[in-house]
Amino acid sequence: MSDSFFKAIADANRRKILLLLKKHITLTPGEIGQHFEFSGAALSEHLKILRTAELIYAQKRGQYIYYSLNTSVFEDIISWIMQVIDKSEVQDEKTR
Repeated sequence: MSDSFFKAIADANRRKILLLLKKHITLTPGEIGQHFEFSGAALSEHLKILRTAELIYAQKRGQYIYYSLNTSVFEDIISWIMQVIDKSEVQDEKTR
């Protein structure tokens, strides 16, 4: 689990972008931007952070870029969380 993941989800706007992509499957930056009041440059930075964390894919089709969720990363995150929970339960049993 990389630090870029935690940086990416630490911001409420980026979490909202992820939820939009979950709902709409693919969106262009213009379509994403309609849901926010910040500048195109700020949106571009948010998308860059999400791409760096590998939470989203960017695919160029013609003159447009379409963004979508990278669901395999979320599966890895769930697996990691389950490991943490399992280890916590083992520790709890040892301290009883």
